[in-house]
Amino acid sequence: MSNKNNLEQKAQRLIFESGDEGIMQSELWKKLGVSSREGSRLALKFEQKGTIERRKILHNGRWSYKLYSKKEYVTLDVINGCPCMICDEIDKCFEGGSKNPLSCYELSQWISPKS
Repeated sequence: MSNKNNLEQKAQRLIFESGDEGIMQSELWKKLGVSSREGSRLALKFEQKGTIERRKILHNGRWSYKLYSKKEYVTLDVINGCPCMICDEIDKCFEGGSKNPLSCYELSQWISPKS
């Protein structure tokens, strides 16, 4: 993997780990050990990709940007109760198979909103 990709991954991780507090763009540069120019380019690139949000804020009397990740934590709770997890025919379940996720009654019931 290239140094550029490693830098981008590290930057994304730092922004993600900052959580709801976000991270000052200048703090990100310092932690990455890059120039403000390179840091700004990274932030703009991530914003254009839609992975972060940049918010202009007044910090210590100067306008700056705070970065927030748009990614959310995912846990296994999202699949809790999914009938596929205990289905005896999961290996036959595919479009054209003897079971089909598009027409599976149990899966449809699980997905449907409960009222």
